[in-house]
Amino acid sequence: MVSHFRDWLDEAHQLDFAFETGEFAEALTDRRSGETLDKERVWPLLGQFFEGEMHRQTPVPGAIEALGKIGEVADIVILTNLPELAHPWRVDQLASHGIRHEVVCNQGGKGVPARAIVDRHGAKATVFVDDLAVHHASVAKHAPEVHRLHMVAEPLLAPAVPPADDAHARIDDWPSATPWILERLVP
Repeated sequence: MVSHFRDWLDEAHQLDFAFETGEFAEALTDRRSGETLDKERVWPLLGQFFEGEMHRQTPVPGAIEALGKIGEVADIVILTNLPELAHPWRVDQLASHGIRHEVVCNQGGKGVPARAIVDRHGAKATVFVDDLAVHHASVAKHAPEVHRLHMVAEPLLAPAVPPADDAHARIDDWPSATPWILERLVP
């Protein structure tokens, strides 16, 4: 998502997004003034991107194949930190790439909704994959039995993001992560 967001910021707003620094909120610079954008200006831009530009997002390499293999042995639920009004946009965007799984929208930590998903599905084994350490901490707190994989699939961003303390492993690409995930789902 970040590379697509960067491209849109460049084209539509003349903003540079130095996401490879690993600092999201402080990474936007106005090319006209050279000033870093205040956080209050960053979040509305992100909202505009999700509302009107979500179609720009493409799957990372290996994701579709990985989801296919994982989907043979497990129910896949996509827990996304988008407001509920974005649910149809996310479903349509994923479906345009052949990804048709349950989508749950959330705001804030992902531990509580992850707990609800695990309970609703009666899952005996669950793997949670996310790029943000804060969500791994939330899931560790609310659903500690869940296997947690920290994945930052954007190659330009991954080196700037330290491993999440509350994740069980860090693997940044789907082809390498798939065996790790399957080992935890299928005893």
